[in-house]
Amino acid sequence: MTVWCLVELDGGAVADASLRALTLARDLRPAAGADGVAAVVFGDAPLADLAAYGASDVYLVSGVDGYAPQAWARVLAGLLGPAAGETGAGETGPGNAGGGDSARHAVVAAGTEHGNEVLAHLGAITGLPMAANCVAVSASGPGPLDLVRQRWAGLLLEEAVLDAPAALLTVATDAVAAVPAAGSGSAPVPVTVHQATAAVTGADLAVRAVETSGGTGGVSLATARVVVGGGRGVGSAEGFAPLEELAALLGGVVGVSRVVTSEGWRPHSMQVGQTGTKITPDLYLACGISGAIQHFAGCAGARHIIAINTDASAPMMTRADYAVVGDLHEVLPALVKALRDRGLWR
Repeated sequence: MTVWCLVELDGGAVADASLRALTLARDLRPAAGADGVAAVVFGDAPLADLAAYGASDVYLVSGVDGYAPQAWARVLAGLLGPAAGETGAGETGPGNAGGGDSARHAVVAAGTEHGNEVLAHLGAITGLPMAANCVAVSASGPGPLDLVRQRWAGLLLEEAVLDAPAALLTVATDAVAAVPAAGSGSAPVPVTVHQATAAVTGADLAVRAVETSGGTGGVSLATARVVVGGGRGVGSAEGFAPLEELAALLGGVVGVSRVVTSEGWRPHSMQVGQTGTKITPDLYLACGISGAIQHFAGCAGARHIIAINTDASAPMMTRADYAVVGDLHEVLPALVKALRDRGLWR
């Protein structure tokens, strides 16, 4: 039996969220009674990194250009084979047969927008249940899996039981640390590479996205180690210039609050929050952001939060590790100048 792990790429490297998913997939292997962990990659991936995180097999899938969620799910269903009981709408298969079978197969993906969407499609194709945003998976013996997963944007932990022929799981990106196999006491295993061609139809490719890095050097909002966030206090679309300059100096990206997208100053793809992107950077610098609970739900996974605001009682100021009371349009230029004067950045 095998635990399959959908691996996403970020600028040619394995995305940090997928390394976390591989860590949980590796830990899940004994509970699922599986023989190994198989990484599924749509494109090329650094095999050494996958081996370091416990992948024994790597399936390199060709035939799908760009991100196509239904096509990716169709490929995963094909790899699962009889365990998936691939069915169409209204048909029955093992995924629809009541409980009783132990979850000896599993598909794991990162709890990103892509991971959640692909596994939702996989559940629809196979009739199997999907558990999103898991933080722990265990089993006391043959039978159902015991899950702990995040609900309400991580504000609540739910204990659940998954009883299905195959488990479909996404991993909460801010709750599971990425730990190499060697770091957990076992040496990385040799990797067997399989070339796979996607057997998909035109209907599977009806929704397809071809993405570019957009000049960020491959760093995305979801994986950036530094995020400089801007809210209503920035004042206008033009007011983001100092935030962009600071983000560039620190090798990070700019994120925004919901009100910024509502005003049309920045696109929704840059939104941090419950209805945007959940981030887990080492540093989140929140500039002119009041800190509504929906926004904080998206940045709570940050290791350190620095808030800059003229209102000392703003919720983000009370939740931050460090708070600077002041006008961001004065503080940020001073910070940029100090960094340049010290010669730390050019």
